[in-house]
Amino acid sequence: MRHYPVYVDLRDRTVVVSGAGDVATAKLRLLMRTEARIEVYGADPVPQVRRWAREGRIVLVERPIAPSDAAGAELLYGANGDAEEDARAAAIGRVAGALVNIVDNLEDSDFITPAIVDRDPVTVAIATEGAAPVLARKIKADVEAMLPATPGLLSGIGQGFRARLGDLGARARRAFWTRFCFERGPRALEAGEAAGLERLLAEDDGARPGFVHLVGTGPGDPELLTLKARRLLHEADVVLHDRLVPAAVLDLARREATIVDAGKTAYGPSHSQAEINALLVRHARAGATVVRLKGGDPAIFGRLDDEIEALEAAGISYAVVPGVTSASAAAAAIGQSLTRRGRNSAFRVLTGHDLDGFAEHDWRELARPGATAAIYMGVKAATFVRGRLLMHGAAASTPVTAVENASRPGQRVIATSLIDLPEALAEASPEGPVTILYGLAPRAAVKALGQARGAL
Repeated sequence: MRHYPVYVDLRDRTVVVSGAGDVATAKLRLLMRTEARIEVYGADPVPQVRRWAREGRIVLVERPIAPSDAAGAELLYGANGDAEEDARAAAIGRVAGALVNIVDNLEDSDFITPAIVDRDPVTVAIATEGAAPVLARKIKADVEAMLPATPGLLSGIGQGFRARLGDLGARARRAFWTRFCFERGPRALEAGEAAGLERLLAEDDGARPGFVHLVGTGPGDPELLTLKARRLLHEADVVLHDRLVPAAVLDLARREATIVDAGKTAYGPSHSQAEINALLVRHARAGATVVRLKGGDPAIFGRLDDEIEALEAAGISYAVVPGVTSASAAAAAIGQSLTRRGRNSAFRVLTGHDLDGFAEHDWRELARPGATAAIYMGVKAATFVRGRLLMHGAAASTPVTAVENASRPGQRVIATSLIDLPEALAEASPEGPVTILYGLAPRAAVKALGQARGAL
């Protein structure tokens, strides 16, 4: 280990930055999070640096650094973007006794600045000895996804509890901090009830109430999970999931969590909605933090209301975490937007399980030129959809694209027209979840068609 990681107390200390251009701005953004006095020296500052000076966040001197400018400085950054000027600034800093960093010059620097995840007063520093900054950024992104935005504030509140926990045993203290940092604490902050956290000190751990998070997992790609969804998976005691939630998402749950397959299949073993509701209530009443995973977004054909009503009837607290819906993932797969100026100002989301309930004027509007819609679970209803739309005046040539396994490794795009939709789906025989995009063709096909017409 060449660079030994330490945290330097910069409260009321001086940090000098030589350079006031674009190279310096990235360092200044980080330094301004500290409690240091920041002095910047450089001719012709960029507008952002001038703005920070006007706001009083830095002291700006519009000339190159001079030998006396580094007196008393704790750190000095050479950020001129000019090797000769940075070397001159470094020499000034070392004479003054400051530690020196020259941006993008590892060999001539006394220290390096790591990638930082800032949840003040909680900070995580990541460094790779300057060898792999891209890897450091990747690790930083992973840590940010794992670490919620609240631990800094919680840490500040928690400092007042430490002295009062001295009489508790080690196990009781761990239970308290787990609830405080990962369960009750974040929920209380989200609800604006930080003052109520003190009640945790008087609670019996065995009697603590459970909580249910109704979480959308998106279309299947784990990287399309929200940061909150990933955090909650890591904190859950019990995870109930649909059959469309892939193993790569379930693998993000902590190893100690109980994983329950609550999926429904057309011709195989299934949990009824009543059974799923009962499972949620039973685990929450036992004091568990429950994460109910639903493919896509839970509010779009996810039986969200059924589960919320069951929880409310049982007096169980809950929260809803949205997810990327399959229509967005399918549109991304074909390079198209769901709405476009001059084409459609409205967009519809339908389900193939409930098409019989639509009124006549709904189909008439959808049959108009330029209309678009996403049809979920619509493979078996394709013939019915085609008939209703043609009956109400839709053109037989209207483009339709079916996307199987949107965002997943087995993604497949089936481009066809309204008149050929049922036959195209029958020939493709999709086995994964399918989203049908009515009125949209893959961008590449549209572009190729336009070029062919232009050549005529």
